[in-house]
Amino acid sequence: MRILLAEDDETLGELTEHQLKRQYHVVDWMKDGLQVKEAIAAGEYDVYVLDWMLPEITGLELVREIRGKENHTPILLLTARDAVQDRVEGLRAGADDYMIKPFAFEELEARLFALFRRQDRSYRSSDTLCLGELTAHLNRFEVARRGETIALTRREFQLLVCLMRHAGQVLSREQLLDQVWGLGSDVTLNVVDATIKLLRKKVDGPHEAKCIQSVYGAGYRLTTGGK
Repeated sequence: MRILLAEDDETLGELTEHQLKRQYHVVDWMKDGLQVKEAIAAGEYDVYVLDWMLPEITGLELVREIRGKENHTPILLLTARDAVQDRVEGLRAGADDYMIKPFAFEELEARLFALFRRQDRSYRSSDTLCLGELTAHLNRFEVARRGETIALTRREFQLLVCLMRHAGQVLSREQLLDQVWGLGSDVTLNVVDATIKLLRKKVDGPHEAKCIQSVYGAGYRLTTGGK
């Protein structure tokens, strides 16, 4: 999943980001409400994790603003406020779930997956992504070509799904780095190239028709298959 994490507590934010990335999620960590607004306007996420008491714009205000713009991305609120009325207020504002600090990371992970699975299908893409001979099952992290399963690492799978979602479009190495590894990652562009090489060997190697193409000086794109 691509997760927007908004938490102004340095220790909790850093720990949560680290734990989510260990589970192969792409995480963009922000520390105030203005950063969140800019990030939402600039990109798409599978879920928003918002602290209630963010600086500049609170998490609750962000929830109301997000829903006011017909954005139906799942929202999980994090807060130390444990009164029933506070929980009711957050949910009525448009949050999908609510966790009280301190929380167990395992529970956070489970709740995020539950939100991802059950969000309204009329506002999200299918759990199965198809392009030509390729089929990706997003919830199971599985991909097949012509019905034959291809063994990919989580990162290779995320990279392939990114290319599939932008089929025919040339994506620069910088764009792939941002979309797959996340903002602020210490991964270099050489890692992007190396992962593309491994992915191409697995996806295209046994086949005459090649899906993953290099565009000199620009980046990479995925097609339905061409020599």
